[in-house]
Amino acid sequence: MTVESTAARKTTRRSSGTKRTASASTSTTKKATAATASEPELVQLLTPEGERVQHPDYDIDLSAEELRGLYRDMVLTRRFDAEATALQRQGELGLWASLLGQEAAQIGSGRALRDDDYVFPTYREHGVAWCRGVDPTNLLGMFRGVNNGGWDPNSNNFHLYTIVLGSQTLHATGYAMGIAKDGADSAVLAYFGDGASSQGDVNESFVFSAVYNAPVVFFCQNNQWAISEPIEKQTRVPLYQRAAGFGFPGVRVDGNDVLACLAVTRSALERARRGEGPTLIEAFTYRMAAHTTSDDPTRYRRDTEREAWEAKDPILRLKTYLENEGHADAAFFEELEAESEALGKHVREVVRAMPVPDHMAMFDHTYADGHALVDEERAQFAAYQESFEGGETE
Repeated sequence: MTVESTAARKTTRRSSGTKRTASASTSTTKKATAATASEPELVQLLTPEGERVQHPDYDIDLSAEELRGLYRDMVLTRRFDAEATALQRQGELGLWASLLGQEAAQIGSGRALRDDDYVFPTYREHGVAWCRGVDPTNLLGMFRGVNNGGWDPNSNNFHLYTIVLGSQTLHATGYAMGIAKDGADSAVLAYFGDGASSQGDVNESFVFSAVYNAPVVFFCQNNQWAISEPIEKQTRVPLYQRAAGFGFPGVRVDGNDVLACLAVTRSALERARRGEGPTLIEAFTYRMAAHTTSDDPTRYRRDTEREAWEAKDPILRLKTYLENEGHADAAFFEELEAESEALGKHVREVVRAMPVPDHMAMFDHTYADGHALVDEERAQFAAYQESFEGGETE
């Protein structure tokens, strides 16, 4: 092979390579255009910059007082959540699942409910519990290990926290089918996360709710991470699109926009009350903190990802809107800051004063009418406790 022929071959390769690059560039552009065109619609009424926008299908008209109320809800919920995290770090709680970053999804959807509606939460719906009037300190009893829930679900139509992933969606579907048979016009709101969407229970609840036209709204808080598993390893399509396969509508909402979450959830609940069946709402949001206080998110996600979502903070965007529109003044924010600190102090005092529970109480309500095996286990546990007491006496 001559030098000339080698050089000629290189020229030919460069020439053909240029053609391939141009072709690849055109292909990439087409793909990018197609991807942009097929991007799932995100219902948004308040931009990350705090600007109010309109949506043709979902909109809402709120007074300045109502807007301040939503802001107050989010601020106080975040303050309570931060205090609970601190208490766990100080050894006062065994575990805590933070909602940091998800305040808008929870407050918006929670404020869309009527008093006669019923809620089935997971273990992270502290903001929804706030909206339902559950005393925040009651949420901490279970995490401190002094009770098995801490509140009467029927007092606020807010079920006890569910630790098992996805099972509450079946409970919600069954309850919704029941109230429909009773002729009630109330609705049910079931919460779950993006990770739980892969559970069989969730998909089974979709089947039953669709077939029986149950008045239930499924509210999926897609916070992008199922512990350390990213959303792209959970699904090949946007989560809200799964609803179509079961025969009912799905919608994706900006989960950091409290106004959009309120409008979309209110619309879905009204649809359920009219007898039009279930709806799946995917609240596209982000878990700013760890999955729980036993998790270390730095091992599986980058700081730059968190920083990008911090710019979409749900509280900051509503505060910007309130200030720009003159709906809140400095006095309002100062008073709320004082109320926030008072709430934190109250939570600390109540948690540290929680009495040590009776160790035998866990056997009292296992069965309504008693059970021989439970009686046997109670006796064994009593003997076990007495062995420690005797040892300490000696």
